[in-house]
Amino acid sequence: MSKLTLSLLSALFFVTIAISQDLPTDYLPADFHKERRDAVREKLPPNTAVVLFANAERNRANDVDYVYHQDPNFYYLTGYKEPNAVLVIFSEKQTDANGNTFDEIFYVQERNARAEQWTGKRLGVKGVKEKLGFNAVYNGSEFENFPLDFTSFDNVSFVDFHNDYRDKSGSADLFDLIKTFKIKANYPSDYNPIRNSLYKRIASANADNSNEVVETIERYLERYEELQDDEILNDFVEANDDEIRDEIKNKVLVIQRSTNLDSSILPKVMAELRQDKTPGEMKLLKKAIEISAVGQIEVMKAMHPNMSEAEIQGVHEYVYKRYGAEYEGYPSIVGGGHNGCILHYIENNKTKVGDDLVLMDLGAEYHGYTADVTRTIPANGKFSPEQKAIYDIVYNAQEAGIAASVVGASFGEPHKAALEVVTQGLMDLGIIKDAKEARTYFPHGTSHYLGLDVHDAGTYQAFKPNQVITVEPGIYIPENSDCDEKWWGIAVRIEDDILIREDGPINLSGMAPRTTEAIEEVMKQPSPLDSFKLPKLD
Repeated sequence: MSKLTLSLLSALFFVTIAISQDLPTDYLPADFHKERRDAVREKLPPNTAVVLFANAERNRANDVDYVYHQDPNFYYLTGYKEPNAVLVIFSEKQTDANGNTFDEIFYVQERNARAEQWTGKRLGVKGVKEKLGFNAVYNGSEFENFPLDFTSFDNVSFVDFHNDYRDKSGSADLFDLIKTFKIKANYPSDYNPIRNSLYKRIASANADNSNEVVETIERYLERYEELQDDEILNDFVEANDDEIRDEIKNKVLVIQRSTNLDSSILPKVMAELRQDKTPGEMKLLKKAIEISAVGQIEVMKAMHPNMSEAEIQGVHEYVYKRYGAEYEGYPSIVGGGHNGCILHYIENNKTKVGDDLVLMDLGAEYHGYTADVTRTIPANGKFSPEQKAIYDIVYNAQEAGIAASVVGASFGEPHKAALEVVTQGLMDLGIIKDAKEARTYFPHGTSHYLGLDVHDAGTYQAFKPNQVITVEPGIYIPENSDCDEKWWGIAVRIEDDILIREDGPINLSGMAPRTTEAIEEVMKQPSPLDSFKLPKLD
């Protein structure tokens, strides 16, 4: 048998194996991730190295870890789903000792037959080259001795560490990769990314923006206790003339020249890129959103007063799995009655929802992209007059917020429009007497970006086409609120995922009913779960 014939048979064997495994085929292609790395490179300052680490593995208890989830930035740039890896991107071509050029290096988890028997196959160097399209790929253990001089760059940009990773066995886990980087990059033991960012603001301050810089520093000093003793930050805030501020700026410039580490460039670049969705991303995000909307519809059909919050959650998440969604995009929120007043309520342990409203804030994650859809429905299938009155205010506020979600509008416009409607509605019902009191019952913002994260990266500047945001006004009236008792325990949030387009916003989750009339009609429909019975257990 010739080598060519053997090679063809081997290739056919691996194709057959892939088909027999019946794996999803609609992931983003390697070309997408390469194009995103190229886009990062174009936005970097000259002579910059970007260093990005895979997400940490997190322990659940004893010898059981949580299901691994890749860092969204890392996945966006690589498509790699495994832990214990580091990506280095250079703004310009680099040349090694043999004259080979490269503009990125990828250090990945090494193949290990014994480990793979327990936790599944790893791509390894060969797999990353073949499936993800990288050229310069090495095992993580080679990072330590690779002749890479980080001190030669003007900027070494990275996302600072949260110290939530463990030192596991072996020499190339995340702990060791980060330890090696810190040595190679002369990482100071007292490095603080927020302080570093504020120093940069001071360095760029001038007569026109100094007061704005002072206000920013004051906000951070109030929020972060570890910064409150910083002499430079306090001196800049207290300085009363430009001459003193210039002296402080000179001190900062000297400090900045002592290190090339930067933790502000990369997050800014990633926010600019990730807020604008490509057609490939939109296909996956739209599927996640539609799966979530179907989940809401099926729960509306199945809902009855004897259901528990956990059972309602389970119906949603079953729908997600049925459509092939790997995860929930965030912990599912199912709050009956007063529990809906807890904005991020995730216990979901009420045994019967009774005649209360049930607030359901859930989203499927499909191939990395997460939806965020909320509906609030009456467990008994019919809104009471009080429930409907509050619901209709929130619905009208959401309509106003969606209408404000147009190209060129400031990011705060949907909230401004929604808050105005909520305020007037609460005053009309006599729940509040002063407009300022509206924030008591509507305490959160109305919009955030959506994508690889449920609260996705973005600049929060004026809207541009192909951005996806949420519009999610709400009214929450806890027990013992300062209003008529008939309103107590009513919580309503309506949340939809909105695509910003030149010709106006598109509600991607609109298939899930939003009006009280439409919700009541769907709740009259039979559910496939009506005949699903389980044996009673002691």
